[in-house]
Amino acid sequence: MRHFISIGDLSREEAVSVLATAEHMAETQSRSLRKLPTLVGATVVNLFFEDSTRTRISFEAAAKRLSADVINFSAKGSSLSKGESLKDTALTLQAMGADAVVVRSGSSGAAHLLAHAGWIDQPIVNAGDGAHEHPTQAMLDAFTLRRHLRPGDARAGLDGLHVVIVGDVLHSRVARSNVLLLTLLGARVTLVAPPALVPVGASAWPCEITYDLDEALAAAPDAVMMLRVQRERMVGGGFFPTAGEYSRRYGLTVARADTLPEHAIVMHPGPMNRGFEIAGAVADSPRSVIVEQVASGVFVRMAVLYHLLATDVREGPREN
Repeated sequence: MRHFISIGDLSREEAVSVLATAEHMAETQSRSLRKLPTLVGATVVNLFFEDSTRTRISFEAAAKRLSADVINFSAKGSSLSKGESLKDTALTLQAMGADAVVVRSGSSGAAHLLAHAGWIDQPIVNAGDGAHEHPTQAMLDAFTLRRHLRPGDARAGLDGLHVVIVGDVLHSRVARSNVLLLTLLGARVTLVAPPALVPVGASAWPCEITYDLDEALAAAPDAVMMLRVQRERMVGGGFFPTAGEYSRRYGLTVARADTLPEHAIVMHPGPMNRGFEIAGAVADSPRSVIVEQVASGVFVRMAVLYHLLATDVREGPREN
């Protein structure tokens, strides 16, 4: 891998390889010394144009556990807020010796532009771009799913599993990346959302679409992934009648969770709107793996950085 921009760039073999590496990274959790010397001397820059807590801290923790140096670069308070272009920012990061750049942007395609415009030569990792993709979130979701539902085989996919993804699909980069990755790994995916929150063109995605949550749950899925309703992006409103109506029709209540098969798990990429798209009791229930997803994110992002930096495709194995 030269960059990690889109799930669509990965083959099944590459995706499974990253997940297998993440399993090895997870083994370090049980050691007294969790740090690996793999990326000693490397510098990873977190270039975040959007606010983030989980993703930025997760990438920072992943890089530091691999012994890399980390620079957190926020658009707020930087020269970007004074009108500096993305190109000049990229050139500045390269001049400062960045070995990889993790970029999060509200603009779809920003990571792709950095990777392919020819401004810099470092690996680029997409930490979320607009409503387009969030590939490492999909990888950590797949990692969590496999650990619970396909344990014991580090090279296994998700063949035969049924995952239901519910909520604000229109504004969710997580949903798109998950549909692409989970189906690549052999799972069946069903999207559930109000008609106004289904993206134009979603009918071409490799998944099923329904507007009825109870109908989707009646199919006894192996996992239900709830999406945050991104009201800050709903300029003008009109996506659903009222918050109460949305919660009644699309919220994962205790009663709905009780209809799931005993082995089924509940997921959420966070942050959650408790009591809106998911009941607090469900989020805290034994079948919830929401907190575990956060931990999985560190292992998966360690694996991604390892694949991009531990072996340089141009020069062979990295020398520390």
